[in-house]
Amino acid sequence: MKVLEVTRPEGNTRTGVFTTGVVSASPQGNPIALFFTGPNHSGENILEVLRQRASELAPPVLMCDGSSWPTSKLGPGTEVMLANCLAHGRRKFVELLGDFPEECRFVLEALGRVYFFDEQARQAGLAPRERLKFHQEHSDKEMKSLRQWIKEQLDEKRVEPNSGLGKAMKYLQTHWAALTLFLRQPGAPLDNNICERALKKAVLHRKNGLYYRTMNGADVGDLFMTLIHTCELNHVGAFGYLTELQRHAVELRTEPAAWMPWNYQERLAKLAPD
Repeated sequence: MKVLEVTRPEGNTRTGVFTTGVVSASPQGNPIALFFTGPNHSGENILEVLRQRASELAPPVLMCDGSSWPTSKLGPGTEVMLANCLAHGRRKFVELLGDFPEECRFVLEALGRVYFFDEQARQAGLAPRERLKFHQEHSDKEMKSLRQWIKEQLDEKRVEPNSGLGKAMKYLQTHWAALTLFLRQPGAPLDNNICERALKKAVLHRKNGLYYRTMNGADVGDLFMTLIHTCELNHVGAFGYLTELQRHAVELRTEPAAWMPWNYQERLAKLAPD
C-alpha cells in the first residue's frame, strides 16, 4: 500500500512501505487474519505477534516462503518450528516445464502425489496426529525418492547448477527440512496458500483505495481488512458482524473475547430479551 505521510524513526533510511499478511488459528481452530501496513517488514511484524503469544504454549509452526524476511528478527527467545511453502518450490518447476519437460514432470508428479495424499487426509477428517501418520506412511517415500533423484541430477552433472532448473533443484535442497516439516510435526501445512489468498485482499484494497494519507489511516484500513477477512474465513457475514459490534460497543469493550466472528451470535442470544 502507498502511504503519503510516513513518520520514520531517526536514522531509519528505509523508503518502502510493506503489507504483511498473517493467517493464524485460535485454540479452538478458528482462522484469524491479520494485516500490517507500514515501514516494518514481515519479520518485524511476525515478532510483534509472537511477543503477544502466551509464553506457556509450545512453539508454533511458522509457515512462510523461503525468503529470509519472515524469520530475520526471530532471536533465541522466540522459538518457532519453521515450515516452508511446498507450493513455492513447486511453482519454480511449473515455470520451467516448457524448457525441461521430462525433469519438471518428474518433480511435479511426485509433489502431485503428496498433495493427493494430503487431500485424502482432509476428506477423511483425520486429526493432526492421524494425518501425520498417514503422510509418514505414504508421502515420506515420495519425498525421499524425490530428494535422492535431485541429488543424483546435481552430483552427476546431469543438470547445469546455474541453470533455471539447477536453481530450482537447489532451492528444494536448501530448504528441505522446512519443506518437509509436515512429515515430522502434527498439523504442519504443506504450503502457505491460505496466506497468499489473504494478501490478495490487500491487493484488491490497494486497487480500490489507491493510497492512505497517514499511518493512522493505514492502521484503520488494516483493522477493517483484518475483521472482514476473518469473517470470510469463518463463513460469517462481515456487514452483520460489524453492525453488531457498533450496536454493542460497551459490551465489546468489557469482554472482547466474547465478540469474535465465530462466537458473537452466542452472546447476542444471551442478550436477547426472553
